[in-house]
Amino acid sequence: METFQLLAETHGQRLQQARQLFFDQDRRPDGLLDPMIVRSWERCRRFGLGDASYRPPGESLDRMALKSEQERNRYLLLQGRPIMEHVYEQIRESGSMVILADANGLLLETVGDADFVGRADRVALLAGASWDENLRGTNAIGTALSEESAVSVFGGEHFLEHNSFLTCCASPIFGPDGRLIGVLDISGDYRSQQRHTLGLVRLSSAIVEKRLFESVHARDILVCFHSRADFLDSPKEGLAAVSPDGQVLAINRNGTELLGIRQVDAVNRDFSMVFESSLAGLVDRLRHQPQGTIEIRPNGRSLHVQLRGQLPPMAVAGRIFDEAPLQRPAGRRPESVEPAKAATPAKPPLTLDTLNTGDLRLQAAIDRARRILGRDIPILIQGESGAGKEMFAKAFHNSGPRADAPFVALNCASIPETLIESELFGYQGGAFTGARKEGAPGKIQQAHGGTLFLDEIGDMPLNLQARLLRVLQERCVTPLGSTRSIQVDISLVCATHRKLREEVARGGFREDLYYRLNGMSVTLPSLRERTDIRSMVAKLAAAEAGPRETPVRFSEGALQAIEAYAWPGNIRQLFNAIRVAIALLDEGETLITETHLPEELFEAPIGLAPTASTKSAHDPWAAAPLDGNLEEMGRQVALRTLEAAGGNISAAARQLGISRNTLYRKLGRM
Repeated sequence: METFQLLAETHGQRLQQARQLFFDQDRRPDGLLDPMIVRSWERCRRFGLGDASYRPPGESLDRMALKSEQERNRYLLLQGRPIMEHVYEQIRESGSMVILADANGLLLETVGDADFVGRADRVALLAGASWDENLRGTNAIGTALSEESAVSVFGGEHFLEHNSFLTCCASPIFGPDGRLIGVLDISGDYRSQQRHTLGLVRLSSAIVEKRLFESVHARDILVCFHSRADFLDSPKEGLAAVSPDGQVLAINRNGTELLGIRQVDAVNRDFSMVFESSLAGLVDRLRHQPQGTIEIRPNGRSLHVQLRGQLPPMAVAGRIFDEAPLQRPAGRRPESVEPAKAATPAKPPLTLDTLNTGDLRLQAAIDRARRILGRDIPILIQGESGAGKEMFAKAFHNSGPRADAPFVALNCASIPETLIESELFGYQGGAFTGARKEGAPGKIQQAHGGTLFLDEIGDMPLNLQARLLRVLQERCVTPLGSTRSIQVDISLVCATHRKLREEVARGGFREDLYYRLNGMSVTLPSLRERTDIRSMVAKLAAAEAGPRETPVRFSEGALQAIEAYAWPGNIRQLFNAIRVAIALLDEGETLITETHLPEELFEAPIGLAPTASTKSAHDPWAAAPLDGNLEEMGRQVALRTLEAAGGNISAAARQLGISRNTLYRKLGRM
């Protein structure tokens, strides 16, 4: 710490000397400051800014104009907001703020400590203000945009003395096409300078760039590469988006640096010209690699390569390859067929990659889980009921080397205690009254070679916990009524909404089993905590609506209502609401509005889960779950609403937001 203070004092002396040379003697302060700062000072002088002057750059944008600019930069904000929030959590209460600006230096969004934000407002460091270099002088945001490089501007390095109380670090953000689209900045009081801030902002902007690239090219083949295998799936990896016919569509900055080429030398070129390897050959080699990684040597450079993401059926060299071997290299060989005779591709399996729709906390859980794929490490998934724990478990299974083997699930809370033992361990014929004569294998045995998913593991009876622990230790299971042990090879995934540490403390869960299950723990955020609800809604609606000439859309009002609701039932409740909304669409309708959504979204207090007493007869979604196809669901909802309205057709139609004729049609009376 003393060394850091000494360096700061030395820098202050050099800075004072530099300002005297530049502003008083009109001489370049070479060797005293970072060359980027000197270049910026010279640009500011050409702009006509004075060293001690403060020229008001004009009013900040009003709310409507700012909203328009935010909408224009919607994609940058969508991917940047979660990272901003994550960065702010790292620097909270340090007298700082995090800023996201567009390519013109316009501040789109800020988040920070209240005590510093008040001071920052006095120099218009707030959303809607422009911090372009020609208006505000040398500053991290404007200078990073001018230099197209990460930069730190400390105290008096700001050209205008008015801003010298600031210390700012900023890093530019480049879009998937290589264009500069924005900048991420951390600003604070110069007396609170942190030595690692520039590194944090560099890393964070790289994560935003990676998210943007993967999101824009989610439907393309992603070629991921780096000279070091451990850097794959990190912000430092190279990324190239490739079309099914082998054309490079885009490549990120890391990729061009790793390949030693310019972007213009890669984009719209054939894959083989850029990577000196055919795409078909790469796919073929990856099919035989259990780790899903191979090494290539373009231009004499050694690179480790993976193919990742939602891979569509891929036509290369006259054949079509299924996506499965790229996600599951050790799995079955894909059949090759003539393109003209290729069948409609099956629905792609749910994987960890397909689960990722932009929420930072979920992405962290996915990244943690991905690191133990194929390893003999149990995973414990925690989160509220309905948060998607079983979905996460299936995605984890489908993403690993056991994907072609069984995925067997057992809900420990939904089976009577008297039956759970036989369900889990199986039984020999005649083991107990009512048992099948031939006996039956248990869930553990059924999962041999694959994955066993024990949902609500916290509800497992204590006596069975001891037996499960023995199975995990000895890797064999003994069915009820048998003395013969059967060897099993399973990957274990467990889930619970309970806090198992607290259960252990009160004696409701075995401590030794807890530590055995908790090889790696991931916590899924509740739906009300997630930042990717719009992406989830679009994905769920597309899956539920099926193939249509015109995709189902949501009005802005409907989306805002969905975002504002607390969703006590989490993803399960959201999915049911979307199914109902689609069922209520009339023939030819594609736009879902507020009238198609459950009334509880508008009646329940934001942030409070509705209780049983708040669910009344007028709410058709509070009744038993809806079954069947969309047409049948529409009929059920219409019937429930009509019953709640006392048989009044007009009242029921008004409540559903549809015409009387449409209601009659859904009831099957026309």
